[in-house]
Amino acid sequence: MFIFVYIYIQLNYFFIRSDMRIALTYNVKKEEQVSIDTHGSIDRPATTSGPAAVASSLKRHDDTYAEWDSWETITALQQAIGLRHDVMMVEANEDAYEMLRSMRPDFVFNIAEGYKGVSREAQIPAMCELLQLPYLGSDPLTLSLCLDKARTKEVLTYHKIPNASFFICDDSSSLNGHALSYPKMVKPLHEGSSKGIYNTSMVHSYTELKDEVERITVRYGQPALVESFLPGREFTVAIMGNGSTTRALPIVEINYDSLPEGVNPIYSFEAKWVWDTPDQPLEIFTCPAKVDPALQRAVETICVDTYRILRCRDWSRIDVRLDEHNTPHIIEVNPLPGILPNEDDNSCFPKAARAAGMSYQELILTVIDISKERWGIL
Repeated sequence: MFIFVYIYIQLNYFFIRSDMRIALTYNVKKEEQVSIDTHGSIDRPATTSGPAAVASSLKRHDDTYAEWDSWETITALQQAIGLRHDVMMVEANEDAYEMLRSMRPDFVFNIAEGYKGVSREAQIPAMCELLQLPYLGSDPLTLSLCLDKARTKEVLTYHKIPNASFFICDDSSSLNGHALSYPKMVKPLHEGSSKGIYNTSMVHSYTELKDEVERITVRYGQPALVESFLPGREFTVAIMGNGSTTRALPIVEINYDSLPEGVNPIYSFEAKWVWDTPDQPLEIFTCPAKVDPALQRAVETICVDTYRILRCRDWSRIDVRLDEHNTPHIIEVNPLPGILPNEDDNSCFPKAARAAGMSYQELILTVIDISKERWGIL
């Protein structure tokens, strides 16, 4: 009898529709551009797309669209949302505002990273607020703040949340007078998805530092963030909820021993997109991480505190690295977490959700419910 009740509940959860009209807002990787109508009928090109095309592009280290999603992810989201809701597709381009204004969806499931500018991740949420449409995730202020790594670190420092010492360089001529010891990390100030962070981003001399600052300021047209290197273990933590319901999913550890011999122990663009492929996946993640209870509490506490301080909503993924004293430090906050559906793609948020007992579809439907509750949508 119990088995039949359980099956009935699961069928209700997945297949009884709510009659909500949900707009899925997205950006698709450039090499995967195809035509699509607003109800999700995809006209795929005859040329090769998907992981093979992406891998071919990344071998040239073209990271222009690294933050955007593949059709595999967008289609998986469309199907997951469609288990309970009607889905409308809205590409986050210059036509997005008019499409949202004419559609008037009941809710917006936003994964759009935006294009151009430090506030690009805030573009769709800002449109939603103007149109008074409820939407998934953090508000424009939090999204803009978290994409500016220095501003994020300043807020966290004010609240006494540990993070690496840093300075900002607009060009290589402004390097003198800074006292951080080597090795150092050099990153673009306004990027995500390991964009601009290569094996060479960990520098051990002034010459290497100067070269990296010049690479970032010239190629990406933005300041370089220079940080003290944190030599300890690295973790990433998926956070879900709002207020008192906020919780951390099982911690993911990044295992740098799995990287090619001789490379730096950092989660670089190469480690994320080039060396780790579905055909030859690296054993780079452990979830749940093998940590003692005290360290688990410390990592979860700093991540939940950071989530609340930065006013993240519904979900985020937060990256942590230990210093030489095994003290957790925040290194990145991702209020638009990556959610690749394929287990072989090593996407951390779905990996943590699976460790917590949630399928990909359950993860997507659960975060919608979390957001609906925040908006007061019954």
